[in-house]
Amino acid sequence: MTRDNPLVPLRHDGGLPLHRKAEEAIRRLALSPAYTKGGLLPDEVTIANRLGISRGTARVAIARLVAEGRLERRSGVGTRVVPRATESAIGAWRSFSREMARLGIQVQIFRLHRCEVPATETVAAALRLEPGTIVQKLDRVRGWDRVPVLRTRSWFHPRVRLAKDEDFSRPLYDIVADASGLEATRASEAFAAEAATAVLAKDLAVRTGSPLLLRRRTVFDATGRPFEFSEVHYVSARFTLTLDFKREPT
Repeated sequence: MTRDNPLVPLRHDGGLPLHRKAEEAIRRLALSPAYTKGGLLPDEVTIANRLGISRGTARVAIARLVAEGRLERRSGVGTRVVPRATESAIGAWRSFSREMARLGIQVQIFRLHRCEVPATETVAAALRLEPGTIVQKLDRVRGWDRVPVLRTRSWFHPRVRLAKDEDFSRPLYDIVADASGLEATRASEAFAAEAATAVLAKDLAVRTGSPLLLRRRTVFDATGRPFEFSEVHYVSARFTLTLDFKREPT
């Protein structure tokens, strides 16, 4: 396998799982100028055939890179490389409660629930796990002035160890750092609009079908490994998300 032609049949010789080998091959493919400049990557079937793997294995590999923020997929269009220059951090992502406190807002917790669940394909891809791996899921409904504003649903990699009696009144990443020694150093974000389901409507005290802002985030530690994947739903009529962009020197 060469950088110029990374899509060659993979060896079925043990070691890394096939989907991880496929992920690395696609990652190298994404470095090609044709794709970094906006060209569509080959489709799942083509990638699977060239790598000598199943379409499902190719799909898992691509999903991992999408969750990482390296690729983006659009229905009816295809898969492209995410331009690195368009990615930016969002101020104060490491502590929502601290950012709100800076604005003079006291965040309230309306509902808190934690349990263990099998990782779905989406969660597994984001956390680089096998689907079905047991992970911790944390739901928090928060807001202020006795009105719910957002629901955060987080899934944690098994490396994260949280105390059973943790009340989560402190910033989440402080808790993770103290309990597991994992420092949140980078986050990959994606945004979408979504209508409130019946469950979300109940949590957020809105009507079913009300417009919500969906923010998906994968958080990485200092070694570049993901340890949290979350989906945050905001009531768009009650919250404005501001993005700050900075141009880096050429």
